[in-house]
Amino acid sequence: MVAKPPGFYQRLQLLPLPAQQAFMAALCERLLPNYALYEQTSGHGDGHTLRTVLNLVWERLSVPNASIDFARQAEKLAECEPPEGDESFGARRALDAVVSISALLDTLQGESPEAVLDVSRTSRAGVRAFIELTEGEVDAQALALIIRNHPLMEDENDFQDAVLEAVSGSINKTTLKEIRTLGRNNGISNLGLTLDEEAGAE
Repeated sequence: MVAKPPGFYQRLQLLPLPAQQAFMAALCERLLPNYALYEQTSGHGDGHTLRTVLNLVWERLSVPNASIDFARQAEKLAECEPPEGDESFGARRALDAVVSISALLDTLQGESPEAVLDVSRTSRAGVRAFIELTEGEVDAQALALIIRNHPLMEDENDFQDAVLEAVSGSINKTTLKEIRTLGRNNGISNLGLTLDEEAGAE
């Protein structure tokens, strides 16, 4: 009997830690425009801090002995969460970005074996929630089919596959730069949203 090749999540877990961290960082890049849009529309949030923390992560990935106090960065990040009472869709997607970067920081401060799976699933779940929001009232079975075949979900799956491939080779400064560019996705988030200022800022 031919052994079944490892599935997506199994392949993620088999990656060495620096490759997992690069994968998570790329996905976090793609979540940032959602946070920026929330900040712009609600007046809450601190996208500058999120950007700074993620920049420090990339720095550590390319210079492993860089001295960075990630415990302090985690504290700063916690202050960037949307207000507790805000149950809006935008707030939840902004929280996805904060939680995902926090999970990434956890891996830089010690053992956090589930973090890479959490970030991958958080990004997919955000896409699923967005499709549910835009599709309106349909029964569960029809909705499952819509979600599976939706261009945004196909794009999300293709994107995660592409990042997984990119981090599966040797990781060095050049490949990290490519992975980061891939994650930035021309300023377009996993929900297909963009901030014009963000796209033009780079």
